[in-house]
Amino acid sequence: MRLSHRSSCRTVARMNASHTIAVLGLGRMGTAFAARLASRGHDVVGWTRSGRPDGAVRTTDDPAKAVAGADVVLLALFDGPACAQVVDATSASLREDAVVVNTATVSPAEAAALAGRLGPAYVHAPVLGSVPAAAAGTLHILTAARTSAFDRVRPVLDDLGTVRRVDDAATAAALKLVANSGLAGAVLALRDPLRQADALGLPRADVLDVLELGRLGALVAGKRRFLLGGPTDGNADFTTGALAKDMALLAAASDVPLPSASELAATPAGPGADIALAATAPAPDAAVRAPLRAYLRGHATGDPAHFREAFLPTAHIEGVRDGAFVSWDLDAYCALFPGHPAPDEVSRVRRIDTVDVHGTVATAGMTLRHGADTFTDVFLLVHTGGGWRIANKAYHRHM
Repeated sequence: MRLSHRSSCRTVARMNASHTIAVLGLGRMGTAFAARLASRGHDVVGWTRSGRPDGAVRTTDDPAKAVAGADVVLLALFDGPACAQVVDATSASLREDAVVVNTATVSPAEAAALAGRLGPAYVHAPVLGSVPAAAAGTLHILTAARTSAFDRVRPVLDDLGTVRRVDDAATAAALKLVANSGLAGAVLALRDPLRQADALGLPRADVLDVLELGRLGALVAGKRRFLLGGPTDGNADFTTGALAKDMALLAAASDVPLPSASELAATPAGPGADIALAATAPAPDAAVRAPLRAYLRGHATGDPAHFREAFLPTAHIEGVRDGAFVSWDLDAYCALFPGHPAPDEVSRVRRIDTVDVHGTVATAGMTLRHGADTFTDVFLLVHTGGGWRIANKAYHRHM
């Protein structure tokens, strides 16, 4: 794969180059693109699928009319299906010499399909950065294009940010998804210290001051208003819905499990909220953890009654013991416990590591250090008429 930096220095000729640009999609990013390009002297016309232009640039209610006079068509749409629909609606109206620049975050397969359809006239150019960077012209733009098309749109891309050339459209799309995966990971990584701080009763402003000193500092500084519970309506730079969509695309394209896809989709703040609000989502309700705590009491006391409180009667406990797979029903499992604590109970350590709730089901992970043995327990929980119970447990004994 070839990936190279372009110098940030711009020649006077490029600075003065003017294009007629149709921006299709006037959401947050599309509006920022249009306003930035207009401010740089380009003739910009916009079209929005929502039918609600904000007046930042000249608009038309017909995408075909928008592209008819444009030498550059810039797609600023939400996803791959939207891009395909708009290309279908406008392809017959494109000028023969028009270049289509697609900034949307789509799957590698969707990017390759558009490149195959439009051929040398297609430039795949997903961007790293959000609305403020678009407005300031400081985006990083992953650009896959034939040399002839790239040379023609380079002044436009220069006005939006710094270009990084990539070999092909699918690679550019994949790199953008991977970059957004890093962003999702950072947002969710911030969630745990905020939850712990809340549990300790620490003032949120003090917590953010300290976190801003560490590796998450840039994220905390940029999203402080949201993290402090400030106004959110219409102010999101990057929404949880958009990032969840991107993570779902990455999970499907890579065939690698990606927990952040479901975690972002389930954020209580809703898909239109800023991504920072995913970090402020409250910990799972205590009711979800209740059967796990009963399970812990069973180990601490040796009293099987706590296990019967924790598990459904139909539950099974399974794992590998002495090299052989074992599966106990609840009665057989309870029979393993003598009704009193283990002799070394005072030195045993147990902790709940994870709890992830998905509607009426949940998964949980736990670590137990019992003398020389360490166990990892994985639970499946369900919400029944009587509340949350453990449906099944699987365990691994670390040797």
